[in-house]
Amino acid sequence: MGIETISILIVVAMILLMLTGMPLAWVTMTLAVTCTLLWLGPTGLPLVSSRVLGFVSEYVFVAVPLFVLMASIMERSGVAKDLYDAMYLFAGGLPGGVAVQTTLVATVMAAMTGIIGGEIVLLGLLALPQMLRLGYDRKLAIGTICAGGSLGTMIPPSVVLILYGLTANVSIGDLFQAAFIPGLLLSGLYMSYIMIRCSLDPSLGPPAPEAERRVPLARKLQLLKGLILPIMVIVWVLGSIYGGIASVTESAGVGVIGAMASAAIRKELNWTMIRQSLVQTMNTTGVLLWLTFGANALIGIYNIMGGTTYMRTMIAGLPFEPIVIIIIMMVTLWILGCFMDWIGILLLTMPIFVPVIKQLGYDPVWFGILFCMNMQSSYLSPPFGPAVFYLKSVAPPEITLDVIFSSVWPFMILQAIGLLLILFFPQIALWLPSVL
Repeated sequence: MGIETISILIVVAMILLMLTGMPLAWVTMTLAVTCTLLWLGPTGLPLVSSRVLGFVSEYVFVAVPLFVLMASIMERSGVAKDLYDAMYLFAGGLPGGVAVQTTLVATVMAAMTGIIGGEIVLLGLLALPQMLRLGYDRKLAIGTICAGGSLGTMIPPSVVLILYGLTANVSIGDLFQAAFIPGLLLSGLYMSYIMIRCSLDPSLGPPAPEAERRVPLARKLQLLKGLILPIMVIVWVLGSIYGGIASVTESAGVGVIGAMASAAIRKELNWTMIRQSLVQTMNTTGVLLWLTFGANALIGIYNIMGGTTYMRTMIAGLPFEPIVIIIIMMVTLWILGCFMDWIGILLLTMPIFVPVIKQLGYDPVWFGILFCMNMQSSYLSPPFGPAVFYLKSVAPPEITLDVIFSSVWPFMILQAIGLLLILFFPQIALWLPSVL
């Protein structure tokens, strides 16, 4: 049987198994073991397992649970609420001010945590009731929270960037530097869209009452003081990486210490919080690891069968200009994002796509930024957009899944605009790494 037929059979089997509701980790592991037994017999299993072991034994992988732990501690220490209250001073009087404020808070939280689910839930609890109370357009409020909360895929320290760096064998520090400006670009696009729409139609985002915006000086100083700790954590983490002081793994450890120090200063650090944070870290990291095991095992045996070489040759040999091949890859990733988790997409496609990118003469760091921007859209795209379900878990009962999905499409268009800007103007992403 030729590798073309085998490739088709693997894809069909994967789709059928996923339709049964089987978790992606078990789908990929089942296919990996089955293919290994059929192709190499029982003696081939150690070869596949050695590939998995080699991937998860990378030292930089330690940064993943550390960044997740940092995020969990920051979430539970009450920093998000202080951030939200403090941003009210800056954005309260702007058109759509509370939505702008929500996006600003989402941007800062993304730079503190890099974890998306908890961020969207927090924003849903803090910002959604406030915007609905002030008479905001429901769809604008919902779209703002889902899009702002998904910025964690882009803005460092992003777990997506870390795993892409491991898979593509590129510098994670370079990826963090390259993602900084595109992440702020997306945040700026969201805020510009909100302000333009609310300027054209003030009823979409009415300002908060003047009485609510009159804050005594002492209260203003107290709120501004709430910004100091999260900003310090961001500077500790990103500053140590960008300044060349620490590696990504070391800066993750610094971030955990900073998060614990912040919680201690706020008198929120206690055994219950630490225990809950550790449990959440174990759950999140466990899911990532099992997905990693399965996808790496499948790619390992597929590589032994000659599949990755066949796919790379086929893609590189397409009779199109290189930029058209990149666009085909982006469309493929977007379609996969409608049905699969980002880590499965990453581990299954990047061993095929990245060598083609290098062969075509493109920078894999730049392609990693395109990948992360694409995966940000996957958090919003139907039918399985995770951001939608995160928000639904804390939204009022009258806000249905249909309403949430219909609210996010303008922000998906903004994400597509951001992706096209990076696609055709690579220096937006590559300028900062070149300078640093």
